[in-house]
Amino acid sequence: MSAWLHVIGIGDNGADSLSPATLSVLESAEVIFGATRHHDLTAHLTAERRAWPSPFDALIADLKTLKGRRVVVLATGDPLWYSVGARIAREIDPAEILFHPQLSAFQLAAARMGWSLADCETLTIHGRPAEQIIPFLAPEQSLLILTKDATSPAQVAQILRDRGYGASRLTVLAHMNGAEEARFDGTAADWSHDVPDFHTLAVTCIADEGAAILPRTGLPDTAFASDGNMTKQEVRAITLSKLAPARGALLWDIGCGSGSVAIEWMRAARDARAIGIECRADRRAFAAQNAITLGAPALKLIDGTAPEALSNLPAPDAVFIGGGLTRTVFDTAWAALKPHGRLVANTVTLEGEATLLALHGECGGALSRISVERAKPVGSLSGWKPFMTVTQWTLTKGSTPT
Repeated sequence: MSAWLHVIGIGDNGADSLSPATLSVLESAEVIFGATRHHDLTAHLTAERRAWPSPFDALIADLKTLKGRRVVVLATGDPLWYSVGARIAREIDPAEILFHPQLSAFQLAAARMGWSLADCETLTIHGRPAEQIIPFLAPEQSLLILTKDATSPAQVAQILRDRGYGASRLTVLAHMNGAEEARFDGTAADWSHDVPDFHTLAVTCIADEGAAILPRTGLPDTAFASDGNMTKQEVRAITLSKLAPARGALLWDIGCGSGSVAIEWMRAARDARAIGIECRADRRAFAAQNAITLGAPALKLIDGTAPEALSNLPAPDAVFIGGGLTRTVFDTAWAALKPHGRLVANTVTLEGEATLLALHGECGGALSRISVERAKPVGSLSGWKPFMTVTQWTLTKGSTPT
């Protein structure tokens, strides 16, 4: 199948950023889609111009109506790196598309900073909450961030200050390779620059003296706002190891409470997603607060009780049942779970344990009991304080749904 749709990355220097072959494709286009900035960079061309539709989802429908014509979509830099190209390729057969990447903003920013791109975390907050950067904060970590607009550096600086990284160095790299290229340097503690909307942000994370630095996973219980009823750190670590977070994977957290398992799942792997089902409004409020504070703003919370609340949800890659386990809940979750998906159920009650024992006897899997004791003051001395023992059942779905 021959390509009729070309997705062209373009730099801030316009046509000068394109190879002769790519420029020829652009010059022969009948219809060109792009943002205002893209059209301004190619204003000398006479093709029919179309702006991004609103809502943006309508772009795919608009493109499909033009099949058979010479159509170009303009993007910035590499159209398959946090850009429109990936979305188009999910909706239109890639055999019908030719991509023409140019230097990405990440490549240019790394070159300006003298950083090895392989050693950087490449992130975006363009059209996404800025809190998504939080799981990637670590001492001496280099971040390259695609931003929303001129307000983004101040937002990032505030996030850094709030989490003990006020000494971090920020560099705004605006209009790279263009006639208006500019650079602005400062720290999170004193950031005050007015910067152009079009820029990439480079951050060197530097922890303040005495700051409480959180790990990517294995968060302490004190990191979460809760009413005290939550999956404790040691049990949570074991639970997450059984759930096995993976990039882009979806978790159903049934009875999510303050969201500790769902949030750590999302922090553990890039683009990991989670849906928390919780019937108590106070606990959903804790989960929503924790999701923002700990860098999982995309956590979706549902007011409801399983199994009814599970209907019409996207199929999960993993399921955690932390409360409300019944045979019906298991059957519903298991039927929805994708092949090779993992189900983990925890309980501390005798009734819940009886249900797990029965399910284990019927379905197999791995059954274990987890006992945790922490040292606590006993007068002027110390002693062991035990938590309630957790019974845990883990089951992996075969490649053929049953």
